[in-house]
Amino acid sequence: MMQILDAEKEERLAPIFRLAFRPLFLLGGLFSCIAILLWGAALSGSIEFAPYGNILFWHSHEMLFGFVSAIIVGFLLTAVQNWTGLPSIRGKKLVILTSLWLAARAAMLFSVSPSWLVIAIDLLFLPLSGYWLAKPIIATGQMRNLFFVPILVLLSAMNLIMHLGIVLAMPSLYQHGFLSAIWLITLLMSVLGGRVIPFFTANGTKTRKVEPLPWLENATLGSTWCIFAVYVSGLIYYMPNWLIASLLLVCSLLQAIRVGRWKIQQTLSVPLLWSLHVAYWFIPIGIGLIGISYLSDQITLSTAFHALTVGAMGNMILSMMARVSLGHTGRQLMVKSMIIAAFVAILVAALIRVFAIIFYPELSFSFIVISMIAWCVAYGLFTLIYFPVLTQPRADGRPG
Repeated sequence: MMQILDAEKEERLAPIFRLAFRPLFLLGGLFSCIAILLWGAALSGSIEFAPYGNILFWHSHEMLFGFVSAIIVGFLLTAVQNWTGLPSIRGKKLVILTSLWLAARAAMLFSVSPSWLVIAIDLLFLPLSGYWLAKPIIATGQMRNLFFVPILVLLSAMNLIMHLGIVLAMPSLYQHGFLSAIWLITLLMSVLGGRVIPFFTANGTKTRKVEPLPWLENATLGSTWCIFAVYVSGLIYYMPNWLIASLLLVCSLLQAIRVGRWKIQQTLSVPLLWSLHVAYWFIPIGIGLIGISYLSDQITLSTAFHALTVGAMGNMILSMMARVSLGHTGRQLMVKSMIIAAFVAILVAALIRVFAIIFYPELSFSFIVISMIAWCVAYGLFTLIYFPVLTQPRADGRPG
């Protein structure tokens, strides 16, 4: 990798502010535990608090636009340095971005007045991130990677829609923004997964890389784009259930064929690989369950969507954070036993939140509590084990 940083200047920066993944992965993982604990305590009646909007809005908004968005931005603003060969934001700019994210979380939690101030603070994070992502991409003509900038812009729009739902007292509007954001992030995971999982698998198992089939890639990503489009445009509310289900089930089948070609069986001895494969498998599972929910009352839409949020996002984020944090701090791509336990815990959280509730709906609340505990164990272990990794200089002595 080319030397793109000034080692002397880098030494003057606190290690945690040398690349975006450091503060955003650490704080994002910790925040997810806090947010889940508060949500669980509120559900059980153990505490009462009045965040911005309402407690249900706060939970759905903060898990997407607090937790998931922080990890996406941390990943992209780190990866752009490798893509372009130009330094990504660090130091003061990264302090500003991290502080803005923290301010938004505090404003949402404590329902700061006036509400327009909460909205303004919260809406700034993604556009500012997109600006700092776009600069090096445009400067080097890396137009293939410019794709991620409009993704952040679209996420900002979904965030705005959620806030408008509160301002206009229209719960259906903020639900629309929430579901559209889930589909957009699912699309992002599909694109990134297709780029990195076969590559990582080949490198990690010393086997030949599975080459993509153009027709399958186009059909899979095209159908996923189509689902996002019908949701974000509102067409979903005017389509018959059989048509929605057909689109979802076809997409689910294509996603399953795609990930099935990546040969998960070759990765079972490599936790950083099987955890990624398992995460991606929750995409066809989740899309398929959502399709079935339009045809049967046996599966609720909420349970089906949690296959994408807890299953796909929860597992993929944990796996990617574990891998990126090691790779970008000059460490070997080998995880400790406690992180393997974290991978198992987040998988358990997803399986219980989805399948246990489907088969034993009368025990839903108990299963939700168990799932939340498993989530907090997983991300709590990540925060604890990776704190020194993310707050200390690179192990190999190089800048970054």
